[in-house]
Amino acid sequence: MKPTHFRWHIILLLFLINIVNYIDRSSISFAVPLIKEEFALSTSQIGLVLGAFGIGYVLTTLLGGLVADKIGARITYAVAVLVWSFAIGWTGAAVGFVTLYCARIVLGLAEGPTFPAHARVVERWLPPNERATAIAAALVAIPIALAVGAPAVSYLIDAVGWRVMFFILAGLGVLWLPIWLYFCRDFPSQSRFTNEAERSLIGGDNRAGSAASNQVAEKSNWRVLLTTPTLLAGYWAYFVFGYLLFFLMTWLPEFLRTTYDLDITQIGWLAAIPWAASALTLYAVGRWSDRLIDKSGSLRIARSYFIAGSQLIVAVAIIPLAFVHDLTVVIVCLSVAVSAALGANPVFYAVIADIVPRQAGTCMGITNTGLAIAGFVAPVVTGFVLQETGGFSAAFWLISLLAASSVIAVLIWHRPDKDAAR
Repeated sequence: MKPTHFRWHIILLLFLINIVNYIDRSSISFAVPLIKEEFALSTSQIGLVLGAFGIGYVLTTLLGGLVADKIGARITYAVAVLVWSFAIGWTGAAVGFVTLYCARIVLGLAEGPTFPAHARVVERWLPPNERATAIAAALVAIPIALAVGAPAVSYLIDAVGWRVMFFILAGLGVLWLPIWLYFCRDFPSQSRFTNEAERSLIGGDNRAGSAASNQVAEKSNWRVLLTTPTLLAGYWAYFVFGYLLFFLMTWLPEFLRTTYDLDITQIGWLAAIPWAASALTLYAVGRWSDRLIDKSGSLRIARSYFIAGSQLIVAVAIIPLAFVHDLTVVIVCLSVAVSAALGANPVFYAVIADIVPRQAGTCMGITNTGLAIAGFVAPVVTGFVLQETGGFSAAFWLISLLAASSVIAVLIWHRPDKDAAR
């Protein structure tokens, strides 16, 4: 019997909702000038609004990991998508700073559990030698969403206004939800679309109803999750990745507008270039990492060096943005930095599945907590820096220093072969 390939259909569903996820969370950045003018907000207030997402996100991302490990990713995702679609619609109905701020917090609360649930799906549906590839295939939606979403959202704002744009986006998650509930199950053995050969290929404990599968896999070993050097180094590196990601998602359009005096449609197309460039890199690194596992048998080679290398490239590529004012050079440097940062993203997920497979959701929740903190810190700090200095140079230097610190942390402490054997 040849194995079915339904596990890749599940990854396709994750890919699709990741597109919706990142268009929804980043779309507000293109509406900033209009919102700022309509509500008479200061630059620091805009920074607080952009950072409010991170407040909600940090409150539920760890909880979401625990819930996904407890009740499964299927329902966790369904509830999250329903609530975040409501929050996006609420953003379009905002009447001032307070309602806008609250809408962004609720969006963060709803999206917090999604990527821990994502890790839970990958651990249950993919064998170890396909995980980085599968994660890359699902996460390549992030740069695609930001590349496609940038011009799409800017055109929608130009055509129908920023409020209607949010109402349209609210409908995307609602359309995805029934498809997810119909096709996805928490275990391959529960799905009528998989055969025995595919379940055997996936391996692991896919026996729905077994004692192990109905618990939190194993009770969360917090000592392991909070003291393992590889995981600690990964948490910091992921925070740094998140700082760059949220800086670009929230402030890149404003940087292009104020520095180069561009209109919203020009900004949409230019902002799309770095994300488009990173889409191929992200998928290629995931594939490359899995192949190195097969060839070298070393997680240090296949995982750690990719993370450290990506952060080193970010540290170097961001520096010219602090003092170069040529638009072409800036877009090239941004493309290199974003490609490197996003390229290593699937490797973070794969390391978690490699080291603590039974606690993948919880561990991803901890990892994503760092991302959530970055989601608050990066927009807010940048807003205050802009208000105090009037420019973006200091913000770019900070990103470069953070990236350099994560390179050091990974090279010293990130040793997954040793920690996986503990």
